[in-house]
Amino acid sequence: MALQQGHVPVLVLGGGSGGCSAALQSARSGVDTLLVTPGPWVGGMITSGGVSAPDGNELSAWQSGLWGALLRQLRLELSDGLDHNWVSCFGFRPQQAESILQRWIAEAAQLTWWSGVQLLSLERQGEQLGKAVLQRSGELITVDFDVLVDGSELGDSLALGDIPHRLGWEPQEQWGEPSAPQADVLADPFFDREPVQAPTWVIHGQWQGDWNPPTEPITPFQGPFQGCVDRFSLPQLLSYGRLPGQQLMLNWPLHGNDWGVDPGAVFSADEQRKQSQLDGLRQHSKAFLRQLQLACGPQLQPATAFAGDSLALQPYWREGRRLIGACTVIEQDLLPQSPNLEHQQQAVAVGNYANDHHYGERDWSLASKSMAWGGRLSGTPFVIPFGALYNPDISNLLMADKSISVSHMANGATRMGPLLLLIGQAAGQAAALCVQKRLAVAELPVAVLQRRLLSDPLAPSGVIPCAALPWHQPNWAQHQLDGLSGDQHRQDPASAPSEPGSQQQRFLIQIEGESWWGETTDGKRWPLITLEPNVQRALPDCHGRSVVLEGFTNPFGPWWRVSRLCP
Repeated sequence: MALQQGHVPVLVLGGGSGGCSAALQSARSGVDTLLVTPGPWVGGMITSGGVSAPDGNELSAWQSGLWGALLRQLRLELSDGLDHNWVSCFGFRPQQAESILQRWIAEAAQLTWWSGVQLLSLERQGEQLGKAVLQRSGELITVDFDVLVDGSELGDSLALGDIPHRLGWEPQEQWGEPSAPQADVLADPFFDREPVQAPTWVIHGQWQGDWNPPTEPITPFQGPFQGCVDRFSLPQLLSYGRLPGQQLMLNWPLHGNDWGVDPGAVFSADEQRKQSQLDGLRQHSKAFLRQLQLACGPQLQPATAFAGDSLALQPYWREGRRLIGACTVIEQDLLPQSPNLEHQQQAVAVGNYANDHHYGERDWSLASKSMAWGGRLSGTPFVIPFGALYNPDISNLLMADKSISVSHMANGATRMGPLLLLIGQAAGQAAALCVQKRLAVAELPVAVLQRRLLSDPLAPSGVIPCAALPWHQPNWAQHQLDGLSGDQHRQDPASAPSEPGSQQQRFLIQIEGESWWGETTDGKRWPLITLEPNVQRALPDCHGRSVVLEGFTNPFGPWWRVSRLCP
């Protein structure tokens, strides 16, 4: 077995969505970057993980950075748009997003991507990480680097580099998190059996012919899937993750394909135990698809979304090892009316997903973090501070995916693909700046990093959690900078630019509390929602009036998504 050696300024351990965006941002910033991934795709959970109806960062204010750039490119390329399901305001086939990401990688002159690579070891000398030993095509390769960015799904560098990290639950006494279990409750064996959230191996189906799924299963669900349509109908289950071309993302938590058996196995040194978990995940998801086929009849078939297979290229790991960082995002930082002002000054990314935890044995009650916005509920915005991406005792490591410094409770809101793209972008920009300025990660002034993110020429990324500041607002970057300095001026949100494929429709507007309705001239009554602050501000004043709206019909929400008010 040959042994090769080399040096690269920035080495990115990929496999997660954050790894891809970190590598892109580092290379686009003028630094030679090597991205290594274990599989043949780069997009992590939103592509190779199959979660291509992503939650979170849906409002226009947070469609910035590489996440917003990806959305806008998808809208340009997909003639049938992104409105196909009810779990998300966006749906795309995994290959559609993956092709864009791989195209961007190919266009980045200073980025090299190696697929099919396994990280075997990581050398640490004091506060410095030095060499990574990789296995690629049967060869061992030793790579020296200036900065390591961990965009892996599980925080691989934390284990191999013997870096302080957390895994599992923290007691309520540690941080006072309202949804965390008290220390005496943690003695329950459940917490040892399920130290992390249940993973899922997402599988995709293909609906053939007219969309007319049976309202009741043709053959009842059996075994572990028996209750999966107790709370929702079969058409609702199928349209939950419906994608362009009637492809179906099957990522169903309620007696669906979540696999709660030994979720901590993936962190074990026991290879047989890890393989047993993977086999269980795989078999469970394929059995779920077979049950759905029996329930639906021949119109539901396996999709060929992943190199001819219906099963995603990798499991969807909801939680990995978590860095002990310079600061930690906890549950209170996510909740309404409790913003962490210190974190906001250090912000490098904004998320808004409503906290969500999955366990095999029991439901876990969580403090509500939703707010009424735009005719529906949306997650309360929160920020990721720069200190959550690094440990001050490790001079050249940045985290770029789910393994940032968060509590177990907060991980339920910080683990979503859109936010991971933004976290990765911040980590990649920080890595490039550290190389260019010859700084340890902890020495990098966060103000310099924030300005670079806001002024990026290709995908400027926002850091201010202001729902009234859409990405297309004139002087958007200056408004963001003013907000960082505490000088927030009230501005009238700008109207959104027209989206490809949008339509215009006249509605009689009816506002009922936090719910919005629009009645067409032929008597059809639609729930109305919006992602745009201009519409959020103006539409309630239209109650009882007939107005023309521009937007998109989504019969699976069901809703009519309003993007603009027409004159």
